[in-house]
Amino acid sequence: MMATLRALAEPNRFQIVELLRDGPRPVGEMVRRLGLRQPQVSKHLRVLSAAGLVNMRVDAQRRIYTLRPAPLQELELWLERFRRLWEENFQRLDAVLEELKTGELRGRELRTKMKKRARTKR
Repeated sequence: MMATLRALAEPNRFQIVELLRDGPRPVGEMVRRLGLRQPQVSKHLRVLSAAGLVNMRVDAQRRIYTLRPAPLQELELWLERFRRLWEENFQRLDAVLEELKTGELRGRELRTKMKKRARTKR
């Protein structure tokens, strides 16, 4: 998972992964879409390949790259633990806010009743 995070930390590699999310792409298309030189894109693709994020197949003179889902699924499982933690925290916060809101309404109702009683005693 650390190799995945390191590979995705570089903005150009992240953009390559984003491009590949929509399906397989040849290197030339990625060069055009990213506005980088071909050697730069190839270098980034080597890093992504070493991290296990992409596969490459040869089609005549073109190299076609596809995204490998396994490393991203591993990352998703890791993030899911944090997502559950945050959801639990938000649920507790919702409960506290609801208690405060209910208590505030009760306090307002009590003050209104007390004001009415004070007026009727005059």
